[in-house]
Amino acid sequence: MEEMFSSTSFGRAGEERIASLLVTEGWSILERNYRAGRGEIDIIAERDGLIAFIEVKHWRALDCSALEKALNADKTRRIIETSKIYLSMYRKYKNRRIRYDVIFLFRDGIPMRFEGAFDETV
Repeated sequence: MEEMFSSTSFGRAGEERIASLLVTEGWSILERNYRAGRGEIDIIAERDGLIAFIEVKHWRALDCSALEKALNADKTRRIIETSKIYLSMYRKYKNRRIRYDVIFLFRDGIPMRFEGAFDETV
């Protein structure tokens, strides 16, 4: 019988690929799967004075509603709350610009980025 990846391991594999891509682009990975409060942030990365809080979506099938599902109001609120906890714990980053990104990883391995996908006004 052919072994299938669980949703969790499939998602983690996507996060690993995106983290590797970011490193090749000159980003420093500060955290992976950072959990605090009610939320989790897949990747926290820094480059050129910018801290990016990155949500990675690696789905077997994506349709037109994928972005809406990935960025519902509760999810974005939890990511923002978690980022604020991170920044309060790591005061050395308090003067950095911040951005909230979403990266979809398609089945064929091609990422689709939404830099600045949402902000604190959500």
